[in-house]
Amino acid sequence: MSLKSPLDRYRLLAYIVGVGLVTLVFVGVPLKYWAHSPGVAKYVGTAHGFLYIVYLLTCLELGIRYRFGPLRLLALASAGFVPFVSFIAERKTTAYVRSRDAAVPEPTDVRATT
Repeated sequence: MSLKSPLDRYRLLAYIVGVGLVTLVFVGVPLKYWAHSPGVAKYVGTAHGFLYIVYLLTCLELGIRYRFGPLRLLALASAGFVPFVSFIAERKTTAYVRSRDAAVPEPTDVRATT
């Protein structure tokens, strides 16, 4: 993954935020309340919060680049705070963007035909 395109950056952050949220919800919170060990929730929660802001900026960049509608942008933004949804949203968004890229014809060089 080269991270040169907005889609690559979005995909990476979607996975990172998704894994962080699943870890927080299914490991950190139970440890905090049932085992009285708040360490995982504290550090993973802080990291997830920071990375979620970066994820939002990446979603905005992707939305501006590919001219997403407000509903699609809202869906991408909300995918970062519901466990497992970021993985689903990443797959659907990647397929959507790649299908749009495939539908756009390559620009032709006008000078070459004259």
